[in-house]
Order: sequence, then C-alpha cells, then structure tokens
Amino acid sequence: MPTTVLGLLGVLLCALAVTSEVTPQTDFDIKGVAGKWYLIGFATNAEWFVSRKAHMKMGIAMLTPTDEGDLEMAYSSLKTDGTCWRMNHFAQKSDAPGIFSFRSDRWETDNHMVIVDVKYDEFALIHTVKTKAGSSTVLDKLYGRTPDLSQDVLDKFTAFSLEQGILSENIALLPKNDECP
Repeated sequence: MPTTVLGLLGVLLCALAVTSEVTPQTDFDIKGVAGKWYLIGFATNAEWFVSRKAHMKMGIAMLTPTDEGDLEMAYSSLKTDGTCWRMNHFAQKSDAPGIFSFRSDRWETDNHMVIVDVKYDEFALIHTVKTKAGSSTVLDKLYGRTPDLSQDVLDKFTAFSLEQGILSENIALLPKNDECP
C-alpha cells in the first residue's frame, strides 16, 4: 500500500511539474476564443497516437464561452467512411484566466488545459495534461481560424511541443479534411 501511494504521489508531482512550467496567455480574453477553429496540429506523448496518427485529419472545434467564464467545447471530424466523429466537453475555469479543467468520461481522464498562446483572429495553442489511473500524458493542439497558418506559427507549435518533451515523430500537422455536415 505505501508503495502504491508513493507511486501515485510521484506521478502527480511529475504532472504538476510539467503543468507548472506552462503559463497561460497574458491578458487572456475568453470571449476572443469564441467560435469556429480548425484543428491543424496535434502532438502528444500518448502511446495510442503512434498507431493512429497516419489516419488523423483536420477537424473542427466550436468554442463557446459561458457567462460564468467556463468553456463549452464541441469537436467534430469527418471520418473516411463519411460518418462524423463528435465529442463535447465542458471546461471549468480556474482562478487564473486561460486555465481550465474538465473530465472526459469517454476517455476516463481528468484534464488540466492551458491556453498558452492565442492571436484571436489567427491561431490558438492549447496545452493539456490528461491524467488517467495515476498516469499523465501531454497533449498539445494547434488551432487556426482558417485551415492554413503561417510557417512561423507552425514552427512555434513544433518548438513548444518539443519543449514539453514530445518526440518530433509525435508532432503531426494534420491534412485538410471536409467538414461534418
């Protein structure tokens, strides 16, 4: 029992250490992130990504701030068979603007999300630490208001993900895709 508790404490401390280094956008404005975003970049240290990244394509995220400062997130992506994959999350604000938490029942994860960098009419770089059964993974996402972003923004996403310990082969710029109807 003490070994298990110490192990879980170690995992938690590692997750907090990674998260504590990532700070949100200065002067974050939740209303600025409202609306439609294209998922352009995806980077993670999760094992499942290796076998699935070749099949991943650009998706859409609709972000809707609430009056209380929380964030409704609706994701969709058109699959190769013509059906739509959809997922929704409700992210609760923290005491610090640009930092949110949410539970994913679908993946059984507790998520700590930081909006690291955003130019509201162009791109958003979001860093998430997902914790499941005492194990944490890092997930960085790059969103654009349009399906195309400048090379400077793509490079910024890649450099940030590498700084978070994600291997270069686990950083993907997603191919364009039709939208779900």
